Amino acid sequence: MARIRAFRGLRPTAERVQLVASPPYDVVNTEEARAIAHGQPYCFLRVVRPEIEFPPDHDPYTPETYARAATNLRRLETDGIFVQDPTPCLYLYRQRMGEHEQTGLVAAASVDDYLDDVIKKHEHTRPEKEDDRTRHVDVCDANTGPVFLTYRAEPEIDAAVRRACARDPEYDFTNAQGIQHTFWVLDDSKEIARLLALVGALPELYVADGHHRSASAARVGTLRRANNPGWRGDEPFNWFLAVLFPDEQLKILDYNRVVADIAGHTPAELLAALERAGMNVTEVTRGPYRPEAPRHFGMYLDGRWYRLKVTPTSEEDADPVRRLDVSLLQARVLAPLLAIDNPRTDKRIDFVGGSRGLDELVRRTDALTSSPDRYAVSFAVYPTTVADLMAIADAGEVMPPKSTWFEPKLMSGLIVHKLETPR
Repeated sequence: MARIRAFRGLRPTAERVQLVASPPYDVVNTEEARAIAHGQPYCFLRVVRPEIEFPPDHDPYTPETYARAATNLRRLETDGIFVQDPTPCLYLYRQRMGEHEQTGLVAAASVDDYLDDVIKKHEHTRPEKEDDRTRHVDVCDANTGPVFLTYRAEPEIDAAVRRACARDPEYDFTNAQGIQHTFWVLDDSKEIARLLALVGALPELYVADGHHRSASAARVGTLRRANNPGWRGDEPFNWFLAVLFPDEQLKILDYNRVVADIAGHTPAELLAALERAGMNVTEVTRGPYRPEAPRHFGMYLDGRWYRLKVTPTSEEDADPVRRLDVSLLQARVLAPLLAIDNPRTDKRIDFVGGSRGLDELVRRTDALTSSPDRYAVSFAVYPTTVADLMAIADAGEVMPPKSTWFEPKLMSGLIVHKLETPR
């Protein structure tokens, strides 16, 4: 069964939280992070993306880069921007984006649950990204960014969370993107025990977003165990920072594709090849086209939008991975027609989260179509569902890369889980 525990969160004071809170490290590039943190000495991007404090040509994976992250985290504490709660607490984190609202329980999740697959995964990690976050956690001696976990909704947990949210929050602010972030501290021992028992009855949790953060936390925990032979299991390095949301509240947006060229085809040749591949192709005169149902795709090519529709085979439909829209696009179009055999490593393909909109697909495609004989193409994909994610994780399978884009993203800098143990 799933295990979580309360912990002594290190977090900003209420009057300073907006000076600290930042996007997560993996949704902004270095240039974007540098621009956001400019003139903001306490912006948490200085902890999670410390390379922004070095010249543009600086290697972000050097020891001094990680040391700067640790220094900046300590400075937030020594300057009184961050304080650590005196007793172990649980926390609640609500996000409101337009009409969408989701409330998660912030807790320390178990490294053993991750290793034993009680916390189920649906993606492979990339070694270089996992190495980066492992070094970051180890040098900072803290989990600085939360892992986004989900579970099948339980009415008793929902009711307990609603009751806890009836009190005044610790933080309540709206960021520059118009997303409201509300945060509660739960320090009542009986309330904590009740929530721990309710979550402890769940048979499994699922990584929704944060596979590299959870993998790196588990690696650091394993390393610390090796260096501390007398470890008992209650040390903080056996746990990592997580936010648990019920599946019914989650919102997955489309995760779209841009391909830098059309593999030597002309637009007319590619359209004909799509028809031969079994795709129903219709030009959309009032673009852009956002797929309105599974098995539908939008395609932007040579200044025009098209609707593509595919019918999976019975073998594809019976397989939880092969029936995904991103898998069908890969199998029917990207690999056979555009020579994208490995989207994880091929430099000709890029991925655009749905929050950036279809206009971003148009912008990137037009920018890559640099001459009358060189064409780029982009594809809008219907969003993967949480049910798809859970079915694949339950089957012990993995999704293709860039299958899910969760929105809103969890902000970094609202709370930190300190490891506080010898390396």
